[in-house]
Amino acid sequence: MRSAAVVGTGLIGTSIALALRGRGVTTYLIDTNSEAARVAADLGAGIAESPREPVDLAVIAVPPQHVAAALKAHQQLAHDFTDAASVKELVQQEAAEAGCDLTRFVGGHPMGGREQSGPLAARDDLFQGRPWVLTPSPKTRLQTIERAKTLAELCGARPVVMAHAEHDRAVALTSHTPHLVSSLLAARLLHGDPSQLGLAGQGLQDVTRLAGGSVDLWTDILGSNAVAVADVLAEFAHDAHLLVDALRALGTAREPEQRRAPLERLSAALLRGVQGRARIPVRSTGGLSLSTAYATAPSGG
Repeated sequence: MRSAAVVGTGLIGTSIALALRGRGVTTYLIDTNSEAARVAADLGAGIAESPREPVDLAVIAVPPQHVAAALKAHQQLAHDFTDAASVKELVQQEAAEAGCDLTRFVGGHPMGGREQSGPLAARDDLFQGRPWVLTPSPKTRLQTIERAKTLAELCGARPVVMAHAEHDRAVALTSHTPHLVSSLLAARLLHGDPSQLGLAGQGLQDVTRLAGGSVDLWTDILGSNAVAVADVLAEFAHDAHLLVDALRALGTAREPEQRRAPLERLSAALLRGVQGRARIPVRSTGGLSLSTAYATAPSGG
């Protein structure tokens, strides 16, 4: 791949552009916020202007609800297209409804991010060693898929091909619901006294870290993957209700025999947590979260 364009110069788009420029790819930066594109260009991410001729590949690096519109608006920008949104099924559906050329488009999702947003938070190694999901449709031509795979490899990532719905269920479990649960837990702190919050340690910082993400972006992401997230959250809520019952039973039990069953349920829940955490693949490099910021302007186009 000799040339590329990135539409949306936030954290994700600028990080992609920095990685491409580092591999010698001529990269153009496009954003409705010209200042964001200029900042990205000053960082060495590329040229803050539209190309005179179609580039090999354009990356639509804007939030999910704006991908289809940006893709439609830039159909003449490149020979092939991909995106970087963390929701795939709805984006594909909206792109089809908008009349986009789906033969030249393959959904993409680089699995890396940071809590910070905007081009100044970008890193050229943000996706190093991370999976980069591609979700081709039956209409996607082979050349488009191969170019998107090349993009992932140039960014140091590992291409993984999945179906749209499979991807959305996966990120609902591994990214979207964890963010929502982190936010719900952090919201409990609004009811805490200053004397209580003064005792907070690193553990609380760890489990509420995700709650610091952009409200607008995460409303978009969670709303775009609502059913899959609701399914995981419902199972989480069921487990939480069982633990509430066990803890209330422990709080009122006076005899050892009365405490045995709820203690076993509590211990089993903690053990399942240990076992579940052990299943997370160890990552030696890469970002901390799947997706925290795409662009500084809503459409990025």
